[in-house]
Amino acid sequence: MGLDHHRGGSGEPLVLVHGIGSSWQSWRPILPALEARHDVLAVDLPGFGGSAPFETSIRPTIGALADAVEGAVAAADMADPHVAGFSLGGWVALELARRGRIQTVVAISPAGMGLPRERAFSHRTLEASYAAARLAAPHADALVSTALGRTLFFAQLLARPWAMPPGAAAEAIRALGDSPAFLETLEWTSKRGSPAKGLEEIRCPTRILWGTRDHLLLPRQGPRFVRRIPHAELVPMKGLGHVPMTDDPDVVARGILEFTAPA
Repeated sequence: MGLDHHRGGSGEPLVLVHGIGSSWQSWRPILPALEARHDVLAVDLPGFGGSAPFETSIRPTIGALADAVEGAVAAADMADPHVAGFSLGGWVALELARRGRIQTVVAISPAGMGLPRERAFSHRTLEASYAAARLAAPHADALVSTALGRTLFFAQLLARPWAMPPGAAAEAIRALGDSPAFLETLEWTSKRGSPAKGLEEIRCPTRILWGTRDHLLLPRQGPRFVRRIPHAELVPMKGLGHVPMTDDPDVVARGILEFTAPA
């Protein structure tokens, strides 16, 4: 299936994969920096943003999501890309790395290594966030027009939610609330899905970025990845939250580019 996407820039190919309930627009704060060094393809996963959901016969597992991204990469005629993803997209990026078809991978607060209690916590939190966004989406512009409104909606995802531009905040609420595949994808990647498999098979250079103020996927999960992935490195991002591109675009862009396109 074809995925909706954004493409721009020049240089070696870089594929960006967003988190659950989000869209390619979540990468906007760092796109100018990335496109200065890369030919960037930012995709919408099936059932999110502008992409249609999977057919009813396909379950939105990590494997199926990775298949969809691989299809988008092939359709874009990109060979041996670098890949970066955050949250659910970070797990998808690591699955692509496991398959051995990419140059490097940068996973930002990736899902997939939570313990049962941690997974239950994030599952409940995301379900509640989705329900709130469904109610708020028709009124999103008004609700996040103030710093207080943005803080109430994004305190768990951002370290500095009040600083988020109102337009971007309203767009994020609508992207979450209008995601037709949210609940099924959450079900198959969280409750029914098993923890990340095959991390030991990853052979490409791997960097894990994790905000020290991530309140959704706790930073203590980061070391579990580097213990499983050969030669992976963990880079803490001091004071940043679960969606760090919004908190500090410069830090996140630098964390990606010094790994994928070193000067």
